[in-house]
Amino acid sequence: MDLIEAFAIYFVAWWISLFLVLPFAARAQAEPKETVPGTDPGAPARPRLLLMLAANTLLASLIFAGIYLVMEKHLIRLDDIPFLPGRDWPAG
Repeated sequence: MDLIEAFAIYFVAWWISLFLVLPFAARAQAEPKETVPGTDPGAPARPRLLLMLAANTLLASLIFAGIYLVMEKHLIRLDDIPFLPGRDWPAG
């Protein structure tokens, strides 16, 4: 795996895991009844974005490490995936 491919895989893993991490521990302003005038009641009361970004980076790093391990050690080959069409086609 070269550097560009590794960066692309990490970027995709980071971006997808961002949407997994953001909703955790998010409380809307309407829940504690502390709505700031002029804002949406569904907006987070305390976003804690730096904590969410740090957790996201850790999760994305773990996902990338798993993908890297599978790719470099050839733990899963295309022949191991049973639902791929054309597995029984002759070579050539």
